[in-house]
Amino acid sequence: MLARAILLSVRQLAHPATLRLVLIVAALTALIFAVFGTLLWLLLDRWLLPVWFGADSDTAAGSALIITLFLGWFLFRAVAMAVMGLFTDGIIASVEEDDYPAAATRAAPVPFRRGLMLGLRSARRALGWNMLAAPLYLGLLITGVGTLALALVINAALLGRDLEAMVAARHPGAQPMPATRRWGLGFATAALFIVPFVNLLAPLFGAALAVHLFHLRPGEPRSNIP
Repeated sequence: MLARAILLSVRQLAHPATLRLVLIVAALTALIFAVFGTLLWLLLDRWLLPVWFGADSDTAAGSALIITLFLGWFLFRAVAMAVMGLFTDGIIASVEEDDYPAAATRAAPVPFRRGLMLGLRSARRALGWNMLAAPLYLGLLITGVGTLALALVINAALLGRDLEAMVAARHPGAQPMPATRRWGLGFATAALFIVPFVNLLAPLFGAALAVHLFHLRPGEPRSNIP
């Protein structure tokens, strides 16, 4: 079931409308980090480094770039999920209309504000739990793979729950996703977030995968699915 849902989600990424959303989410996420990096550079260049260390502008620029890149790697998943909250209902509705017309007919559109709040809540949970796990991440660095494995488990649990909630918001009272599917959804999406550049596709892929795993059930009317 998971393999079939992944194939269907990959197919969805080739849809022109989905690709446009990928570019929009990626651009907005990059813009947020660019603004943060610029503000950090101004802070370092005008106040912190000259006062504390007498450093020049080049040092401030280099420091701001390194900090922004590090935080970009660490926080990309949280920021991207928050940005995706702006478009969640449209993404999910598009997949349902293509492959699950009966479910799309029954669905209750999610207001913009609620979609945004779902995205922000996902980002907040990601930041909170990953910050709590930071000491463990550091301690597991000596194992070589422990940090990555723990991050994958934590973010899989968070993403599985958050992505399911985004689909379930359109279907009040619907049967919850089985735990095995929720974990599969979380692991597949979290693994994609780990891969540089490919992680740009992760938010949209996760949303599409959540739709398929939510609706691929015996007796569920669907069409256009091989």
